[in-house]
Amino acid sequence: MKTLRDIVSIDREKCNGCGECVKACAEGAIELADGKARLIAENYCDGLAACLGECPQGAISIVKREAQAFDLEAVEGHLANKRRTEPEILNTNSNSQVVLPCGCPSTQVKMFEKPDAKDPSLEISQGKTGSKARERQQSSLTHWPVQIKLIPPTAPFLKNADLLVASDCTPLAYPDFHADFLKGKVVMMGCPKFDDTEEYIEKFVDIFGIAHIKSITIIIMEVPCCSKMPLIVQKAMELAGKKIPTKVVVISPRGMVLQQGPLAA
Repeated sequence: MKTLRDIVSIDREKCNGCGECVKACAEGAIELADGKARLIAENYCDGLAACLGECPQGAISIVKREAQAFDLEAVEGHLANKRRTEPEILNTNSNSQVVLPCGCPSTQVKMFEKPDAKDPSLEISQGKTGSKARERQQSSLTHWPVQIKLIPPTAPFLKNADLLVASDCTPLAYPDFHADFLKGKVVMMGCPKFDDTEEYIEKFVDIFGIAHIKSITIIIMEVPCCSKMPLIVQKAMELAGKKIPTKVVVISPRGMVLQQGPLAA
């Protein structure tokens, strides 16, 4: 079914076939054909234009026109087929050794004690005008790392946890993220648009299989690509043979809670 919406438009006259837009499109909606970029299918394009800033020729624009609606299931099938037919090429160094995507010390698992009420960094601060005092909010973060890709399924903080699965943008959009969502929970953060969906599913399957998660809260933004996150968690529970109480919260870019309720079956 067609609907009036934003969608990518590619000027083939300006396109030089560099392929930067192909790499930038997480949905795999763009490919090179005859040395030029083209949109494979309208329903693969979410209209969010991650490719827009990557084109050095200015050949890509976003237009509003009648187009097939964005179809997340079709995209998942398309990407799964690409993974089967196009083996991933790993980066290598000059000695042809595989270069891991992250070897930094931040992958070390850490657990934090509750902040000390006497911590001087939490002291009441005075506004510039001196008219209003404000107490700095305590962090509710209890562990490190927080990125889905970096947390090992065996991390001790996952055991019997109330899990908060948050899309990366949500803490910026929602100002009271720590107090309203993070407090008392173990957080795992990621971007379902730019990260690997299958990798996420496999990670959650492993976690659900060994960590005895008590509950899950999924907090996402009001954008099409974020809708992948509940589907990822749901698929992982199915593969792990688990039924865990799960709630989904949808946040607007201006920080409003638009929707919250149980994960649809």
